[in-house]
Amino acid sequence: MSTKVKEPAATGGQRFSTFLREMVLVVVGAIIVSSLLRAFVGQMFIIPSGSMENTLLIGDRVVVQKITSFERGDVVVFADPGDWLGGQALAARGPVGQVFEFIGVLPDTSTEHLIKRVIGMPGDTVVCCDDKGRITVNGQPLEEESYLYTDPSGTTVSPSEIEFKVVVPQRRIFVMGDHRDASADSRCHLSDISTTQRKGQVAFVPIADVVGPAFAVAAPFSRAKMLHSPPTFSTIPAPTAPAPDEAVIKPEGVSC
Repeated sequence: MSTKVKEPAATGGQRFSTFLREMVLVVVGAIIVSSLLRAFVGQMFIIPSGSMENTLLIGDRVVVQKITSFERGDVVVFADPGDWLGGQALAARGPVGQVFEFIGVLPDTSTEHLIKRVIGMPGDTVVCCDDKGRITVNGQPLEEESYLYTDPSGTTVSPSEIEFKVVVPQRRIFVMGDHRDASADSRCHLSDISTTQRKGQVAFVPIADVVGPAFAVAAPFSRAKMLHSPPTFSTIPAPTAPAPDEAVIKPEGVSC
């Protein structure tokens, strides 16, 4: 008859050690999953300025998805395409905050990124303005009242005080803020000089620099909402000619 040997009961220290190892595995796994989601699925950003009012307000947390592409009318986050920000200092976080920001637990506070609305895709002809003061894309006027900034008195900002006509080049987009009087967008860089590109080309954002379309305001909770492309963009016809290698800009020297 065999005798079963009874294993000694685990001590309190051994149980704590096992619990600690399991917790480390859970935390490491969560960090890996969060980092992968940030890299390939979605990322959160904090709105730093009023250039997209009243669609987005200063301090809003917006969620940007990286799975699908974007189209005209979408609000997109992109890396500074050519010193648009003029060397602004990055928002400072402590070491712990930077780690949580990197893995996606906290929103990205980097001022190296901007957020604007896509007005023109490659090959599109964007003009300001028609005889009714509307911006046109491929000859079709945009009805922008639903998203342009409206002040407390109820006055809606003009679509643009700057007159221009551009043809968007290959692999680039033309963007504008919803608060047109407070947005240093593509219009304001049509005469910028670059050491690597022809004059004005930095006004057009490389598609490769786009993080993705913003699809929701996540916080504050009182402003939580989904973001959609306005209906007016669904009526824009396709360009009649292939996108040029470099942007066509008229008149030359136009700027904010």
